[in-house]
Amino acid sequence: MTGLATALPKQAWLWVFRKTLLMTGVSVVISVMATVVFMATFSAGVDMPGLIVSIVMPIGLGGPMILAFAIGTERMRYANQQLHRLATIDGLTEVLNRRAFASAVEKYCTAPHRRGVLLVIDADHFKAVNDRFGHDQGDEALKLIAQRLSRTIPRDGLVGRLGGEEFGIYLPGMDLASAEEVAGAVRRAIAEIDFRPENTQCPLSVSIGGASHAKPIIFRTLYREADERLYSAKQSGRDCVALPQAA
Repeated sequence: MTGLATALPKQAWLWVFRKTLLMTGVSVVISVMATVVFMATFSAGVDMPGLIVSIVMPIGLGGPMILAFAIGTERMRYANQQLHRLATIDGLTEVLNRRAFASAVEKYCTAPHRRGVLLVIDADHFKAVNDRFGHDQGDEALKLIAQRLSRTIPRDGLVGRLGGEEFGIYLPGMDLASAEEVAGAVRRAIAEIDFRPENTQCPLSVSIGGASHAKPIIFRTLYREADERLYSAKQSGRDCVALPQAA
């Protein structure tokens, strides 16, 4: 996603028409009730022409105005939704961008009585993929990796692209033993990707470093600890997981 879409999606149009019908119906009911009260008070009572006018006028005059208002309101809401997405979602991989990921993790790990684990994932030998097959194929590999990360982690986990071929996963409320199982599942899921640029088999793998917290901590500190263990995983031959020892 590189810009704002100008056309409303189908679901938005359904909402516009429903709102228009509802508000027009309410206007008709109010108009009929007001006409009945007015005619009963100042004349012999409502007649058929008066009743027809009280129904037709809100539909003919109010309907288009309500429709225009509903369309404008929905376009504003949809534009704001897209702006929020552009500000928080990485345009290539469709996961959280670094700023949004760091902000979300910070809220978790600075709150009292919270625990969690941060995993930092880096694609191994990724420069070789770009050099051999081109950056467009490298981008495809990043998309596949991001998809596997999103599918593999628990539902309450967070996934973000930290930059280049580096991703982050935050596992709220999880201990190190459980996080190690998730990290292992992530590593295996990436290794199982069938990536064939130019119809050539190209295995993918990742190295993973992690850090945990059981008391409030800022994201920068937690990330630095996880990144240090990621470096250890790289030094140990890549395609492996490096986490602190569980107490």
